[in-house]
Amino acid sequence: MSKDRRSFLKKIAAGTMGTALGSSFLQASEARIEELQVLNRSFSANDKIRIAGIGMGIQGFSNMDEAIKVPGVELVAVCDLYDGHFTACKERYGNHLFTTRDYREILKRDDIDAVCIATPDHWHDHISIAALEAGKAVYCEKPMVHHLEEGHAVIAAQKKSGKPLQVGSQRVSSIITWKARELMQQGVIGPVNMIEATTDRHSALGAWQYSIPTDASPETMDWDQFLGDAPKHAFDPVRFFRWRNYQDYGTGMAGDLYVHLFSALHTVLDSHGPERIFATGGLRYWKDGRDVPDVQLSVLDYPETKAHAAFNMQLRCNFVDGSEGGSILRIIGSEGAIDLGWNSVTVIPHPTAKQPGYGGWDTYETFSAVEKKKYEDWYKNQYPMPDMQINSPEKIEYKAPQGYDAHLDHWANFIMSIRTGKPVFEDAAFGLRAAGPSLAANVSYFGNKIVKWDPEAMKMV
Repeated sequence: MSKDRRSFLKKIAAGTMGTALGSSFLQASEARIEELQVLNRSFSANDKIRIAGIGMGIQGFSNMDEAIKVPGVELVAVCDLYDGHFTACKERYGNHLFTTRDYREILKRDDIDAVCIATPDHWHDHISIAALEAGKAVYCEKPMVHHLEEGHAVIAAQKKSGKPLQVGSQRVSSIITWKARELMQQGVIGPVNMIEATTDRHSALGAWQYSIPTDASPETMDWDQFLGDAPKHAFDPVRFFRWRNYQDYGTGMAGDLYVHLFSALHTVLDSHGPERIFATGGLRYWKDGRDVPDVQLSVLDYPETKAHAAFNMQLRCNFVDGSEGGSILRIIGSEGAIDLGWNSVTVIPHPTAKQPGYGGWDTYETFSAVEKKKYEDWYKNQYPMPDMQINSPEKIEYKAPQGYDAHLDHWANFIMSIRTGKPVFEDAAFGLRAAGPSLAANVSYFGNKIVKWDPEAMKMV
């Protein structure tokens, strides 16, 4: 067996820790689990963390459901612009909740330690900065900002306040993502060559055709507050409840879905992002008044860093009816690939043979009979033990324990930061480095041009 192949097998063995295909790897992430257990102790009455939800749509409810599972966390107030959500919140969390249409009333309260911002994208920077200035810790849904030029103001506000700001891409806290990071640091697939990432959706709800309540009206909704600094528009419940379909309020497929992929990838590779971006696509199927594409494809160039070699990434999001659905993030190295899913990570070995071999599709087949014999003698002398005969190891899959919830871990990390002062991993700078290439892909798509992005300065060049 060749030295290169033996080295590869040793790396795989080190990475597996003796784990068989398909078994749980909970024991392989004990340090990560133990870190989270600091929250599973008893808290005094004075140690409660009181939170408020600002924006109680789909993700607002999802976040509050997870937040209150963390020991010592209490939901005390919610802000929204549709009155029906107040009724739903009290039905779900209790009649004690303070409710308001004005987020500033939330920020004035001394009994609120942290806020969760799950509004449409165009409100993220405004409320994040105001909350930090009011002394609140901030959990802000992704993408952190609506426009690229808004990011540095949020970073500055976080630094000035000294309060934690965590962006809501929960994959960043997943033990699955951190296992993939561990495997990459062990070098089990060698240097990275390219990345393949896709998110496809085969449903109307996946394509943001969200349900609109029958009582939606100017009386039950604050339309003017919803618009904020967006262009003025006549009252339209479709734009309100399906805001992701419009550039005025959302960031399309890139801001909603690319960000998840970038956040996971940048965690695994300890990367700050790409330096060159081109996007294309179109509006193919969902011709329902939206002004963002339902198919978007992007190619990105990542520079060489101390952590990894230069590589290319191809991204695809597809809402066109007929797609299979699902999400893939595949990291392809010189000796294998890592498939990173939501609940599992799989190592797929494919060590590259260092010896050329001969026969089959090789030019050897074009040689004369005499030359073939000479070549065979030379080859056997040059390579006495051909590694072409060595079978590659089988793939190895690590699965999260049944019932594992990365979203809960993300909230646990945020609450831990509030209590201990330990910085969050997915802070404002991380958030901009994930939102930046996503929004730059939109700039490329709508501008039909290549965009150059500085991942260190977090600015378009």
